[in-house]
Amino acid sequence: MDHFLSVVGEMFPDAHCELHHRNPFELTIAVLLSAQCTDETVNKVTADLFQKYQTPADYLAVPLDELEHDIRRIGLFRNKALFIQKLCRMLLDDYGGEIPHQHEELTKLPGVGRKTANVVVSNAFGVPAIAVDTHVERVSKRLGFAKADDSVLEVEKKLMKLVPRALWTETHHRLIFFGRYHCKAQNPNCPVCPMLDECKEGKQRMKPALNRKAK
Repeated sequence: MDHFLSVVGEMFPDAHCELHHRNPFELTIAVLLSAQCTDETVNKVTADLFQKYQTPADYLAVPLDELEHDIRRIGLFRNKALFIQKLCRMLLDDYGGEIPHQHEELTKLPGVGRKTANVVVSNAFGVPAIAVDTHVERVSKRLGFAKADDSVLEVEKKLMKLVPRALWTETHHRLIFFGRYHCKAQNPNCPVCPMLDECKEGKQRMKPALNRKAK
């Protein structure tokens, strides 16, 4: 892990949250929308969405089908529109219209799971956290930081033990960048990967190429 932190720090020193937002509320909405959807698509949708809706009350002032239409390019848009309106109602009823700072309170909000809460507390409120998305999970398992059959929560706990707490948030972002732009789900850049010597899966992938060269 120490070696990986050094390598990934050099590769992606400026890794950051790529979801566009101006405040904790917009970040929460953006992360909710990003489930099973790319950040790029979410940013295209929220460019207009965040102009039209700027407060929880704004999202509740329109019929559900109008909100659905506004986010129709997002996967599972009907469910997400319903979650957004329920979340906004709870914010107004229980939290004075503001996003709560505490992780346990965030996870009470409709559509907000552990991963979303981790993203919000770390990016909006500066609380160290490691959110395990598909990229973080894939990289962690490929490099042996977690087992292939570990749950998302188990991956998170193992990373929290391996990485110093002060580095949790930046490591989360760098793991995402490493998985999104280098160690991709399809066609990972194994031939030029600085972690190849520590990656069993990478070595397996490279065997056919090495065998061809040997012949």
